[in-house]
Amino acid sequence: MRWQFWIDRGGTFTDIVARRPDGALLTHKLLSENPEQYHDAALAGIRLLLGLAADAPITPDRVECVKMGTTVATNALLERKGEPVVLVTTRGFRDALRIAYQNRPRLFDRHVVLPELLYQHVIEVRERVGAGGEVLQALDAPALRELLQVAYDAGLRAAAIVFMHGWRYTAHEQAAARLAREVGFNQISMSHETSPLIKFVSRGDTTVVDAYLSPILRRYVDLLAAEMPGVRLLFMQSSGGLAEAHAFRGKDAILSGPAGGIVGMARTAELAGHQRVIGFDMGGTSTDVSHYAGSFERAFETQVAGVRMRAPMLSIHTVAAGGGSVLHFDGARMRVGPDSAGAHPGPACYRRGGPLTVTDANLMLGKISPAHFPAVFGPHGNAPLDADVVRVRFAELAADIARQTGLVQTPEGVAEGYVDIAVQVMAGAIKRISVARGHDVRRYTLQCFGGAGAQHACRVADALGMERVFIHPLAGVLSAYGMGLAEQTVIRERSVEEVLGEAAMPAIRAALDELAVAAQTQLAEQGVALQTMRVSRRVQLRYQGTDSAFLVDLDTPQAMHAAFEQAYNRQFAHAMPGRALVVETVSAEAAGGGEAVDEPLHGVGSGLTLGTPHQLAARPTMAAGDAPVSDKLRFYSGGAWHAAALVMRAACRPGHVIQGPAIVAETNTTTVIEPGWRACITALNHLELLRGEARARTRNLQTEADPVQLEVFNNLFMNIAEQMGEQLQNTAVSVNIKERLDFSCALFDAEGQLIANAPHMPVHLGSMGESIRSIQQANAASMRPGDVYMLNDPYHGGTHLPDVTVVTPVFDAAGDSVLFFVASRGHHADIGGTTPGSMPPFSRSIEEEGVVIDNFKLVTQGRLRETETLSLLGSGNYPARNPQQNLADLKAQIAANAMGEQQLQQLVAEYGLAVVQAYMRHVQDNAEQAVRRVIGALHDGNFVLELDNGARIAVAIRVDQAARSAVIDFSGTSPQQANNFNAPRAVTTAAVLYVFRCLVGDDIPLNAGCLKPLQVIIPEGSMLAPALPASVVAGNVETSMCITNALFGALGVQAASQCTMNNFTFGNAHYQYYETIAGGSGAGGVFDAQGRLTGGFDGTAVVQTHMTNSRLTDPEVLECRYPVLLESFALREGSGGAGRWRGGDGGVRRIRFLEAMTASILSNGRKMAAFGMAGGQPGALGINRVERADGQVEALGATACVDMQAGDVFVIETPGGGGFGEVGA
Repeated sequence: MRWQFWIDRGGTFTDIVARRPDGALLTHKLLSENPEQYHDAALAGIRLLLGLAADAPITPDRVECVKMGTTVATNALLERKGEPVVLVTTRGFRDALRIAYQNRPRLFDRHVVLPELLYQHVIEVRERVGAGGEVLQALDAPALRELLQVAYDAGLRAAAIVFMHGWRYTAHEQAAARLAREVGFNQISMSHETSPLIKFVSRGDTTVVDAYLSPILRRYVDLLAAEMPGVRLLFMQSSGGLAEAHAFRGKDAILSGPAGGIVGMARTAELAGHQRVIGFDMGGTSTDVSHYAGSFERAFETQVAGVRMRAPMLSIHTVAAGGGSVLHFDGARMRVGPDSAGAHPGPACYRRGGPLTVTDANLMLGKISPAHFPAVFGPHGNAPLDADVVRVRFAELAADIARQTGLVQTPEGVAEGYVDIAVQVMAGAIKRISVARGHDVRRYTLQCFGGAGAQHACRVADALGMERVFIHPLAGVLSAYGMGLAEQTVIRERSVEEVLGEAAMPAIRAALDELAVAAQTQLAEQGVALQTMRVSRRVQLRYQGTDSAFLVDLDTPQAMHAAFEQAYNRQFAHAMPGRALVVETVSAEAAGGGEAVDEPLHGVGSGLTLGTPHQLAARPTMAAGDAPVSDKLRFYSGGAWHAAALVMRAACRPGHVIQGPAIVAETNTTTVIEPGWRACITALNHLELLRGEARARTRNLQTEADPVQLEVFNNLFMNIAEQMGEQLQNTAVSVNIKERLDFSCALFDAEGQLIANAPHMPVHLGSMGESIRSIQQANAASMRPGDVYMLNDPYHGGTHLPDVTVVTPVFDAAGDSVLFFVASRGHHADIGGTTPGSMPPFSRSIEEEGVVIDNFKLVTQGRLRETETLSLLGSGNYPARNPQQNLADLKAQIAANAMGEQQLQQLVAEYGLAVVQAYMRHVQDNAEQAVRRVIGALHDGNFVLELDNGARIAVAIRVDQAARSAVIDFSGTSPQQANNFNAPRAVTTAAVLYVFRCLVGDDIPLNAGCLKPLQVIIPEGSMLAPALPASVVAGNVETSMCITNALFGALGVQAASQCTMNNFTFGNAHYQYYETIAGGSGAGGVFDAQGRLTGGFDGTAVVQTHMTNSRLTDPEVLECRYPVLLESFALREGSGGAGRWRGGDGGVRRIRFLEAMTASILSNGRKMAAFGMAGGQPGALGINRVERADGQVEALGATACVDMQAGDVFVIETPGGGGFGEVGA
């Protein structure tokens, strides 16, 4: 035998597990970046363990293979340092990946910053294939070749080829690739090979990533190969399988390192007899959590570094809470992360002048001992952790907190507070991948790995009610160990999009057979013998009309249907009997060539710090009694110091027991055994932690505000709202909810005050509280546990009729008193009205906009009133067109509320009602103070904004600097309108809340406290406080945007973004579709605490702004589901207003109809442009028109309803944003 090296090159540390020729394992850990000592950590570590000189070659006579996970690709993606790429795409789609789904990443940032594009140049090709495979435009090969030559001559060598419907119809992409090869491109990524799945945007992003990163990986492989000539080199893929270096591609490298940890977790857990584990991998920069119950879970669509990826990856949820997460104090709240100190400068204790971090907090608490931590710090890489500077810095921080809050704490109390916050963040992440998916986490074992995981194991387990923790001897380097245990795999997949049934099975089986042969062939090319391979055939199913897909093994249609419904019911607590299943994708995985887990045959030891090999003792016989104690020390936990035993892991033998409190020290990790826990060494030399005493309820908290618990409860409340949102998105049927994400979920106190609102749709913010209070007042005496209510009435807290709110009261355990409310609001595809989609442009009364619902009991004591609900939806002169779809969405909203109800009840059981209610008040007080601080920098202002229809919104803001409060007065606003641009009072409240939350410029919770310093005056009878039966459908979408821009105008901080959402609907008896179309955002100024201008920012082109953040349906999905052809969606260059800082450009969207339908546009900004500010110029006006098939062009107004015939094109040019500051200033 020869040496093998299994390596995880992480963001902070590089971990190495080396298997010696005698089978023994050595480990080594070193900094990933240490330029004073070495140029590559992996090579340096290998040479160190082999005893080679720094420049000596690593040869195959000594090394059999190197198996590696690397962050090279991830870092290149994060830092945008990949290969320059030319994107080759269908004409009309040059900007499709830039616009993507048009949502902004951060809801409350005035300056919208989108991820930097990965491609440098775009070639638009004359070619087009329809959704059914019809060639609408043949590929113009001569023109393409000429354009490729130009790009090549400009120095580009990597091409990403992405054509519409190329996932299914591949001929044009293949022809384009041949031309690129002839021109000389050496990296060509075709979308149908890279990601043969429907969805143009995510498949396109994946293809660009592949072209962008693959050359970087090749260069890194070449670097390693040059110093290890002839040594076999394999890399871990994001899917959890190894690939030979020559087959390692950019698209498969994003989660290379974390995937090794999941493989190591699964293999070692199975060996130890743990069938269900939650993986908890806490590293220096972040924490990865995962779920394993006998098979690897994979995600087939995810987002990494702002890029949508549609490729198989192990399902890993990451949160920005690692050992290097920076500790913050803002005057009221203590916060952890999301920024990290990284490897340079690292935590304060790393001796490079870094900030205080979670690692420093654990050192302060005595849970990390510098004497038992690798001495690899300081400028020479040989110094221990610096405990002195940590003590000084925490003492200073404790004094600062006392000075600003009056709360006196010890430095160690402050440190533990930060650890408490980090633990809650990590526990919240675990709930997202367990509780939110229907898994009872209490039945699982928590498996900790990563350098910092074992320090927090007991605390995280307690936060989740888990009673068993498993820590492998190589937990500190388990990702590296996983590289050695992984198999080589190849996954081939294909979109199908066929209804499951006997008729479809021959084609499904044939496709899987073809994919299986391709996977086996590719794996054989990597040196795996065919007879040793295993092939898995799987089918991804979803309910027709939904997007929540589950992977099942290939079987009969009946068996697959049963397996799907079991998985669906487990996660969402309901099924949809009778609804057809769709085969979304099929996949074949070939695997083989892995190392067996055979730990009993050899000892597991650790290399010395300098990497010198040493002889490992044979596995000892079972011991009995307590493990030997090396030393006595103290650590701080639960608000007190505890005498603790220091146990050296190397001295432990199978059978030994360690009673907490104790610390188990080893080279690569430190395990903290908290009071109430005990550990035992198993026969396999594994460390298992068990709760030895029944867990008491969380230590008695005071009801007074505490900076630590304030942040903990902020996270707890928001986690509940976010879990509700995930449940709703996954189970809804309407495209508006599941794809456009036009919904919100929120928690309220017993008085209906907003506590936490998962930030999805700004126009819903703050407006649901009035709905809650309306339900509460009408039903105070009759509410019972199990009751659920719904409403959409704009005159009782609703916004417009398609937005249906479902309200669930949360009772105490006895069922006597309402403690809280949970609510979900979703935009239904149709609720009736005069036009499909319920957005009639010319409605004059609320009745014409659909079915009005006020205080309707949807569920009575647990029984869904289905018959009564369908009757209501079918009532009136303009009933809902698809009530069964409405009912399906309502069921999803009920389920989302049920999750929120359950989580709140668990919170009360954990902390006590008095504490939960107290912190509901405290989080509001905290938000109030944040808004008051902002008000101190504001000045009086007023503004009048005119709409296209002649109405005007007038607002005056009067600031009381002494009271740090403001009056927002809409006196002078136009009276109630005869059209539908009237906005219910709730909409104006939401706009005010949104604007002032934006001004805070910090991640404060959004709740009712934000409104407490603000007095909002709305004249009765105005268009912002209309009277029944005034129509309001445009008020929610159009007037809300105008209110928001008027407020920013009065404050003088930002030019207008487009004063419209460009609401476009079309439909007939069979189809109903609705979308809002993005335009340009306004440029703005940056101001200091005294309100002085210190800088500014440009607007952003084609992005959702202010009161909406709805997504756009993917172009391929749109064309597959509706009889339309998207001709283009492009930036409208030059439409942003000029200024010192320029406004963002609008867009041009062209949709061709393939059959007769009614289309409607409800918009603004066609006569009145988005205003400039401080001397900046207005943006360009929007334009609506229809280009008829016979060549005629019909100009349309801001609101229009037209009959479209096959071949007609509806064109919408969205407005540009206003500029800020004088040009040249």
